[in-house]
Amino acid sequence: MYVIALIQARMGSSRLPCKMMLSLHGLPVIDWVVKRCAQARLADRLIVAIPDAPLDDVLHRHLQKQNVAVFRGPENDVLKRFAMAADKAADGRRDVCVLRICADNPLICGPELDRLIACFARLADRKNAYAYNHIPRNNLYPDGLGAEIVSLELLRTLDRKAEHPKQREHCLSYILDNPGEFDITTFDPEDPRMRRPDIKLDLDTPEDFRRLSLLPIHPEISPLDIIALFPQAP
Repeated sequence: MYVIALIQARMGSSRLPCKMMLSLHGLPVIDWVVKRCAQARLADRLIVAIPDAPLDDVLHRHLQKQNVAVFRGPENDVLKRFAMAADKAADGRRDVCVLRICADNPLICGPELDRLIACFARLADRKNAYAYNHIPRNNLYPDGLGAEIVSLELLRTLDRKAEHPKQREHCLSYILDNPGEFDITTFDPEDPRMRRPDIKLDLDTPEDFRRLSLLPIHPEISPLDIIALFPQAP
């Protein structure tokens, strides 16, 4: 199984504009995401998929300087951009799967990405399967440590079938809108200390940025050290 890790990033967020280049403890947010995703040992290739809009030129230039692979595609059709990036990276290989990583998660965890990939690899039939651990839906994960994964074949199918604008923007949402058509899998964190669905770590708003900026975090921080920053309510 060949694993393409695709980071979905953009500069044009309406709630927190240009957030990919905001300095979080001295490092652009996109660098946090790339560095932490690079710790995933089971991913064969890491690519950042960004819009082909002028606003994203600065993000493209920054990633090139960091020697990070970049794919640029349609600004307003994220699903098409994602499918195009995956097809190009697959380069004719068989048994390819695509890990969708949201760049809104600066504290994403490489080992948890590996657990997701390993879970997907164990499935008997991956062609119609979807697995995730990025949000606490039917699992006990914090929000923001994991990702989503599908086969390239299924991603191509979604690109053909998804018609609603929301499904083009949130590129795997067709699966959640039609759960009976797919084999959906999730799981809990292996370490019980990580089972904290009350914790939100994603970066969507100025308040999220303020909160993360005030935490004593660094790009190499372990997931358990992250969890320790959030005492459980009695």
